[in-house]
Amino acid sequence: MRQQVNGHISGSDAQAGESIREELQEFLGGEALLHQLDDLTKVNPVTLETVLRCLQARYSADTFYTNAGCTLVALNPFKPVPQLYSTELMQEYHAAPQPQKLKPHIFTVGEQTYRNVKSLMEPVNQSIVVSGESGAGKTWTSRCLMKFYAVVAASPTSWESHEIAERIEQRILNSNPVMEAFGNAGTLRNNNSSRFGKFIQLQLNRAQQMTGAAVQTYLLEKTRVACQASSERNFHIFYQICKGASADERLQWHLPEGATFSWLPNPERTLEEDCFEVTREAMLHLGIDAPTQNNIFQVRGKATPLTCGSGDGQPVL
Repeated sequence: MRQQVNGHISGSDAQAGESIREELQEFLGGEALLHQLDDLTKVNPVTLETVLRCLQARYSADTFYTNAGCTLVALNPFKPVPQLYSTELMQEYHAAPQPQKLKPHIFTVGEQTYRNVKSLMEPVNQSIVVSGESGAGKTWTSRCLMKFYAVVAASPTSWESHEIAERIEQRILNSNPVMEAFGNAGTLRNNNSSRFGKFIQLQLNRAQQMTGAAVQTYLLEKTRVACQASSERNFHIFYQICKGASADERLQWHLPEGATFSWLPNPERTLEEDCFEVTREAMLHLGIDAPTQNNIFQVRGKATPLTCGSGDGQPVL
């Protein structure tokens, strides 16, 4: 511990602090090489500044994945990088004798987890935790893992196995527009922020081929229906219904043309509210037929005017 005498730090602590500063300057002096450090445990000294500078250098070099020991740090590129997620690259990581020796990637995590199942005499459930701030790219990372397993967890000699894996992947991907419509909203930091947690379970047989999947949601931010922070929005589905419903549907769902609702603030702010047809199509692919959809939207439509009022507390409808 630091010891102070008459307001001064003891000599040994002062020397240690000076040594760290010298190491820091020496490390940052070679900043041109920072983007080559693929593991943050190689940063020396390990300080907030050196870690951030390393990530910044790698981001500037379009290198968006960095190891931190056994953890993978993923940076949101905020631009399309299709070559980073190609089927060919998936196969490269899947076929590599030691994928951990390739460049850090979400496919490395996916492949190591897959091999953990294959290498055990009695398979043990494996979990991948995708966490981060709003807008960090968690949903995209989950999608990449889904596509990776759809490619690798299928028999290379069985067309039927490929079809099953692709069908499972497609159903999971089709669930995304539905869950995003009903569970995502615009926030200050992210126009398409998930307001719920999601647990995706992939089911493999003893040959490690994908045979099924299940998606569970939890911790939905229900209070957002009635209360949103300044400059934030309600769930996308309400805006989609109000904007995408036909004249007949508006009449059936009790949504008068041109009506406004105080609990649906900041309309016309995101593209997500233009996705009503995408949501409906995804629901059809998941087995939710048109009559069932109509019942769902009718309840949602009725809920909107009942729960929403004008700014002065008087109901609009």
